[in-house]
Parts: sequence; C-alpha cells; structure tokens
Amino acid sequence: MRQYITRMVLQMIPILLGLSIIIFGLFALAPGDFIDANLSKNLSAEKVAELKALYGFDQPLHIRYFRWAGDALRGNLGDSLQFSKPVTSVINDYVWNSFILSAFSYLLSIILAVPIGIISATKQYSKFDMGATVVALIGISMPAFFLGLLMIKIFAIDLHILPVSGMRTAGLNATGFAAMADVGKHLILPTLVLAFSGVGSLMRYTRTSMLEVIKQDYIRTARAKGLSEKTVIYRHALRNALIPIVTILGLMLPGLFGGAMITEQIFAFPGIGKIALGALSKRDYPLMMGFNMFMAVLVLLGNLLSDILYAAVDPRVRLK
Repeated sequence: MRQYITRMVLQMIPILLGLSIIIFGLFALAPGDFIDANLSKNLSAEKVAELKALYGFDQPLHIRYFRWAGDALRGNLGDSLQFSKPVTSVINDYVWNSFILSAFSYLLSIILAVPIGIISATKQYSKFDMGATVVALIGISMPAFFLGLLMIKIFAIDLHILPVSGMRTAGLNATGFAAMADVGKHLILPTLVLAFSGVGSLMRYTRTSMLEVIKQDYIRTARAKGLSEKTVIYRHALRNALIPIVTILGLMLPGLFGGAMITEQIFAFPGIGKIALGALSKRDYPLMMGFNMFMAVLVLLGNLLSDILYAAVDPRVRLK
C-alpha cells in the first residue's frame, strides 16, 4: 500500500505540471485582464500601462508562467487583484464555508440515496421502485437555479420560516448555540438544493450496482443455504455493490471544497464557488488560476482515495 501511494503521488507531479501549463495558457489567451475590465475607464492610458507593468501583464507569456509556477511550488499562488490579498488567504477564508455546506448535502445524499437504491433494486419494477426512479430523474434533470428559486419562494417568501440568503443573520450578535442555530437555518435551503440532485444520481448508481450483484450465482447460493434475505442483501450483496459507489464518493472530495457556484450565487452564500464565479466576471485571473490548481490537486487526491477505498471494500483488489 505504501509503495502504491508513493508511486501515485510521484505520478501526480507531471500531471500537475501539464495542468498548470493548460490552466495558465487558457487564462493567458482570455481577452483583457483585471485592469481592462475594472480600472481602465477611470484611468489614463499612461496609468493603465503603469499598472500593467506593476502586475507584470506586459511581460512575455513564458516569463509570466515560470514566475507563477515557481511561486506556486513555494505555496504562493499569487495575489488576488480584487481582494488585494494572497490567493491562498482568499481560498482559506471561503473554502470552509463551502466545505460545511457540501459536507451536509453529501451526507444527506448518502443517507437517503443508498437505502433507497438498495430497496429499489430488491423490489425491482415495484411501485416504490418506479416512484423512486421518477423522483431521481427529476432531481437529476431539474436545474439547481430553478429549484433554488422555487424553494426561496415557498419557504422564505410565502411561509417565512427560513432565511432567504447569506450564512448569518445581519446584525445578530449571537454566540454559542444561538449562533450555530442561526447558521443551521441558513444552511437548510442550499443543502436541500444540492442534496436533491445528488440523491438522484447516487440512488441510480446504487440501484444499478445492486441489480448486477443480486443476480450473481453466489447470491442464489446464499439464498439456497437458507440465509435470511436481510443477511443476503446487506452482508453479501451490498459489500460487492459498493465498489462503483466508492468511485462516486471518492470523486466527491473536490466538490466538498470546490463549492457550488450556481447554488451559492442564488442564496448569496459566502462560499468559494460564489467567489470564484465573481472572480471570473471581474477577470481576477490570479485567483481563478490558483483556485483551478487547488481543484486539480483535490481531483487527483480524490482518485487516489477511491483506489485506496477499493482495497478496503473488496479484499480481492490488491494495490501494487
């Protein structure tokens, strides 16, 4: 296991190098920059040229790339132009809000989707299975912005039982349990929006995986031995059906820290997804490049985590 992890980490180095070139190249090819988008209208041409020289925008692309990549190797992803602070500080300020929101939504998705998927598979073509499939397809196909606005209309505007936006009530200087309860109320609607689509996709994965497993010969053999249906399903079938599900769970890692741009924007939630979307509109390319490199690292770590979980779930899988 230790050798496998070491080898995978070493393989990440050239992958990250290639991704850094692609990310930098894409933003370098984008028209304009932060100064053109936000400051040039109120400044003279001489002042604009001075600012571009100050930020290094007038340097050749290869020099800008090597300077940025060299700083990134030392843990410095540059400075955010709109926040006037290091990119790492901006990410650290907002990523944990997204993590809290995503963690609750993913946990809710797992709690609901896995049992529903198992029951749907064991009761294939029943009314429960058909109903769960319809709800899952609605969750997968319904846009997050539509569901978010609909829930705001119902629960915040019509019923007045949940807050519309933000993470905390403005002007409320609560502490302790009262502060946690206030944050919890603000998390309910965005958590439900994120979880709704997640439940649909994860439920379908669970159902499909379980259907493939319960049709295997060893499941029929277990039933022929007189084992209870509960033992057959949850002790023998479920463990073997978990491998595809583990893939999804491992790849959830980037989403836990990456935020949900649309949902956070709708609910004005101060997460990294909302900040990244604002940075794109303001052409704060240093922040966007740093954020994308951060996400690239999380994707690679998520893949590594999936491989490790394979071996934990299925002893037949050996990492060499």
